[in-house]
Amino acid sequence: MAEQINYAEKYDLNDPQQLAEACRDALLADDPLTRELKMEIIKVAPGYAELTMPVQDWMTNGHDTCHGGMIFSLADSAFAFSCNTENHPTVAAGVTIDYISPGHKGDLLVAKASKSHQRGRTGVYDVRVENQKGELIALFRGRSHRIRGVVIPGTELPEGK
Repeated sequence: MAEQINYAEKYDLNDPQQLAEACRDALLADDPLTRELKMEIIKVAPGYAELTMPVQDWMTNGHDTCHGGMIFSLADSAFAFSCNTENHPTVAAGVTIDYISPGHKGDLLVAKASKSHQRGRTGVYDVRVENQKGELIALFRGRSHRIRGVVIPGTELPEGK
């Protein structure tokens, strides 16, 4: 478990953008995979996240292209950060991914995840993965499920949420 941070002192948790940023920090504190793969969170907003990941030599497969599991991990992390921006802990209930073009060593992959639909505890999020030239690498769709609790330790959800 990460060191306890008082997010209410650092962020205005009543502001949706600052709440999204606090949720990002709380999730990232306990997310070694995102850090180990050298992913960088470029932007978060309510229902949105943008992450990058450099394709390193060890991430390639026998075809000398980026392994699909690495692309999936980037898309899945973007999905996770986008669906946890409102302090509702949310997990994946199902996902699909379509690989469109290969990634290559040295590429900087960019995943942009956004909420397409939310009703009750279930959400649908779409993620586009592109390379640094804007070429489409993969399309990912995730179905999310909100679970009990909060993303930010020591906080509560507003009444009716």
